[in-house]
Amino acid sequence: MAIQAPKGTKDLLPADSYKWQYIEGKLRNIAAVYACREIRTPIFEHTELFERGVGETTDVVQKEMYTFKDKGDRSVTLKAEGTAPAARAFIENGLHNEAQPTKMFYFTPVFRYENVQKGRLRQHHQFGIEVFGSKEASLDAEVISLAMRAFKEFGIQSLELNINNIGCPTCRGKYNEALKEYFKSKYDELCDVCKSRFERNPMRILDCKNKKCKEIAKEAPIILDYVCEECNEHFEKLKTYLDALGIKYKVDPYIVRGLDYYTRTVFEIINDDITVCGGGRYNGLISEIGGKDTPAVGFGMGIERLLLTLEENNIEIPKPNHVELYIGSMGENGKIESLKIVNSLREKGIKCDCDHMGKSVKAQMKYANKIDAAFTIILGDNEINEGNARLKRMEDGEQFDISLKDLETIVKIVKGN
Repeated sequence: MAIQAPKGTKDLLPADSYKWQYIEGKLRNIAAVYACREIRTPIFEHTELFERGVGETTDVVQKEMYTFKDKGDRSVTLKAEGTAPAARAFIENGLHNEAQPTKMFYFTPVFRYENVQKGRLRQHHQFGIEVFGSKEASLDAEVISLAMRAFKEFGIQSLELNINNIGCPTCRGKYNEALKEYFKSKYDELCDVCKSRFERNPMRILDCKNKKCKEIAKEAPIILDYVCEECNEHFEKLKTYLDALGIKYKVDPYIVRGLDYYTRTVFEIINDDITVCGGGRYNGLISEIGGKDTPAVGFGMGIERLLLTLEENNIEIPKPNHVELYIGSMGENGKIESLKIVNSLREKGIKCDCDHMGKSVKAQMKYANKIDAAFTIILGDNEINEGNARLKRMEDGEQFDISLKDLETIVKIVKGN
């Protein structure tokens, strides 16, 4: 029996790779417009980074991480999300000594052991924005603006932005007491995980996916009634900046996000009742994992979820011309000459190919059709001896007489110049 890919993983095949390249290219360009630069962090980190940064009471840490001991008996974890590693890199490499804010973006695989379903894999991929060094609400608005612009650049128009203010550790202390008071009488009805959260982090109960817990949480107190004056002022400024940018939003007091590092601003972008992007401010993360107190804000966007959203919105990604020219051949001389010309044309930037299977001319032309070659040439002894051949445009069958020595003319015709 042939070995198969692990459950929850998916191969990206050559026929579909152009879609990912298109998405990544657009997102890179958008990030650049917002003055963000790329960061790449390791695929695995010390487990402690996620336990301290993401939070021991989160679903990610409690249920979903791929954690194992290496040969040195150290506990390491495959990257469970992108923010904590970016924060660790910010501290370790002294980026706080550079001009602030530090604006970064990344594309990264993310590993979570969870139920496999549509748009949710155990290895999926994220595009993320992380900005360190500023506590201003204007930066929250800018990060949200970047996320909203990204979706609109792809042609997704039906978007709903939901925002919330989950306060700081000071005002959350009062809120947690209110939550404990509310859930106390319903404690026996909570799932086992939420029972463990009751004392340590009752806010996590609001993020539980269990149907019974979700139903119980509907009438729970809302954080907005408990935020301090400073956190409230930040939230009001955020709304002012979003209004100034013409970004419509709705305040949803039940958004808490699934990771413990969030403070103050949290947001989600919805398309047809599906969350396609989420993020917020995490002012305490850097100090939590050993750095100097540094404010930060960012978001994560799943690439697989984005592809699914484009598909469900009937948005097609333009298919590139994979092969501009296919040079078929007859006989050994034709094969040698086709290989030489293909090599020379590649140096001039033409995407071209030739036969490596010993196929008949008829089979080569069928192959050229299958790979969507834009143009074809057939080389045999006659063409080689005369130094001339015919270049055929496959779309309409028009043919052009060309000299095999005049590669510049071939380039011009193929490129449409």
